[in-house]
Amino acid sequence: MGFSGNIMVFSAIFSTIKEGLAKTRDIFSAIVDLFSFRGRVDEQFLNELEKRLYLADVGTYATQEIVNRVRDAYLNKEVDGEMLAFVKTQLKELLATPRQGISFVATGPTVIMVAGVNGAGKTTSIAKLAKFCQNQGKKVMVAACDTFRAAAVEQLTIWSQRLGCEIVKNAQGSDPASVAHDACEKAKARNFDVLIVDTAGRLHTQTHLMKELDKIKRIVSKQIAGAPHEVLLVLDATAGQNAITQAEMFKKTVDCTGIILAKLDGTAKGGAIFGVKQKLNLPVKFVGVGEGVDDLAVFDANEYVDKLFED
Repeated sequence: MGFSGNIMVFSAIFSTIKEGLAKTRDIFSAIVDLFSFRGRVDEQFLNELEKRLYLADVGTYATQEIVNRVRDAYLNKEVDGEMLAFVKTQLKELLATPRQGISFVATGPTVIMVAGVNGAGKTTSIAKLAKFCQNQGKKVMVAACDTFRAAAVEQLTIWSQRLGCEIVKNAQGSDPASVAHDACEKAKARNFDVLIVDTAGRLHTQTHLMKELDKIKRIVSKQIAGAPHEVLLVLDATAGQNAITQAEMFKKTVDCTGIILAKLDGTAKGGAIFGVKQKLNLPVKFVGVGEGVDDLAVFDANEYVDKLFED
């Protein structure tokens, strides 16, 4: 499936979860309503726009950026429909990223490390990511390096069996880095295209687990040139701005290349996606929009903003 195919999938998935995004869209409709106001763009209008963007969980930086751009472009002009299109364009620009999806390497396994706190939807997201790669015609292996939690290995084993992809695992409590090492060796020897490395679901305050994450990264970088090629952080969309605090701590430990925003279909806090991008300067690469293994979409900023403002 090529790039254009990914965008089609994104559009199709978002059409099916329009109802699921109802909570977030209801909040954004308050922004739309503001532009039906008859009057001039003055400080009162700008303050109201700021308030509604905050309520949409857009975040401090992105909210200030939008309000300042509207002030510069429209101060003392009549409120009209053009302004809504202008705001949508600014929101799209704030989310724009030069690369979408996964950057697969030309030769050898592409190594994708996946991190995130327990409960964020990490294990399910890994299964969805494996299926996404399989749909690209890739031979996929999963490394179960969350050895601190037996349920994580069991869940990943069940998913891998369903998907028909290889899994490398070890006994609970074993060294996660040794599992990563074995997986790298097997992926190279057996010509796998993709190795997805699960890491311990950790709280960003657990220093010893954050060190373990760094150790896994060092191991895979020694085994495979350029690895890890992607480090994706799974964030729970329902956590809103709180997810950004978690992400900042992960980013200090390991260089993340992008975000998987999970549980987007069940939240009123979908506006947090703007704060994530601006505060962390990390692209949202995928969004999880349901429980099914195919419910993962390559994120597209234009499509996302358009859907949020649709009736």
